[in-house]
Amino acid sequence: MSGDSDIARAPSPFDVERVRADFPILSTTVHGKPLVYLDNAASTQKPRQVLDSMRRFYESDYANVHRGLYQLSVRATEAFEAARCKVGRFVGAESCGEIVFTSGTTTAINLVAHGYGGDHLGPGDEIVLTEMEHHSNIVPWQMLAGRTGAELRIVPIADDGSLRMDEYERLLGPRTRMVCVAHTSNALGTRNPMRRIIDAAHACGAIVVVDGAQGVPHEKIDVRELDCDFFAFSGHKMFGPTGIGALYGKAELLEKTGPFLGGGEMIHSVTFDETTYKDPPHRFEAGTPDITGAVGLGAAVDYLEQIGMDRVEAYERDLLDYGTRLLEEIPRLTLVGTAAEKCGILSFVIDGVHPHDLGTVLDMEGVAVRAGHHCAQPVMDHFGLAATARASLALYNTREDLDVLAASIPKAIELLG
Repeated sequence: MSGDSDIARAPSPFDVERVRADFPILSTTVHGKPLVYLDNAASTQKPRQVLDSMRRFYESDYANVHRGLYQLSVRATEAFEAARCKVGRFVGAESCGEIVFTSGTTTAINLVAHGYGGDHLGPGDEIVLTEMEHHSNIVPWQMLAGRTGAELRIVPIADDGSLRMDEYERLLGPRTRMVCVAHTSNALGTRNPMRRIIDAAHACGAIVVVDGAQGVPHEKIDVRELDCDFFAFSGHKMFGPTGIGALYGKAELLEKTGPFLGGGEMIHSVTFDETTYKDPPHRFEAGTPDITGAVGLGAAVDYLEQIGMDRVEAYERDLLDYGTRLLEEIPRLTLVGTAAEKCGILSFVIDGVHPHDLGTVLDMEGVAVRAGHHCAQPVMDHFGLAATARASLALYNTREDLDVLAASIPKAIELLG
């Protein structure tokens, strides 16, 4: 990208202060306190390089794409398609054409459920989900089952938040057509054994749809190494803008997937008697896309690649270990989700204190955490909870952020009783 960040020259080991300097919002205050932003699983903040790339595009290159013969439209189209290729390279796709731009993970999963599942599933076919899924990886499959007569099979989780792999492998069978699973749980932080999950599904002839929203920002993803069939993720969770995301699909499966939305751009020809559709990925991108969002997502990919995902993962693992030790020392606090393989998510409850009240009091200390069911109500049901408080980490967080969190929780407990 042309943002010329000094991140590329950041010394090793990971220089978090140099990273933080790229995020203007981190220098703001909340209620007179320095902002401690710990809601990254919901949405990440944006570096100056992403913001600048979008502003430059609007100022110098913006036009509609694919339809104009004039120079400005050509430049916009080149920027849009270059972003597609950046995203594809970032996740290890074999070709740019295996990347479909969507508005985010939710739309991507719905695209697969409607466009592929609707044509390939019927009565008695089985869709395997897990108990830890986000609602965006549950509701579309419920809707599909209702339309097709397919049945949902649910893999339980253990009390540490890990997936019951013995139960998963037992549930697979000759009627299993699709396995839909989170790479990483947004509510627990559990990182699933994806290659084992995918290999077992393929052994019984099923295809695998991965909700990768919580995986892509935190570790190196290679969809060909995983051998997943579809992989969905969101720009706003990986330091890019809202309203843009992507679906990776194996080329041969995208060819077998029908269009999800109809309209301009996704067609070869239209008459009142018949419409013929373009090849993937454009078949799935009806109407004017979020062009500037795609440019911003491409800039976010550049940013992460300059830092290095191996460095991001190692740094965040250290933060998680440190934060876990701090929270375990707080009386009345119980961590929810303690699987051995985790990403930087700390969900917890405090005896006698509602998470919503806790989140409100922490905000007065400048600490932003999420409180609620995190769009994962089956997870809450498993643990007999209505909600948890969740602190979720990203590459710009520090041990000092976690110190502030750990010091603020006892203050909140004292205030709330």
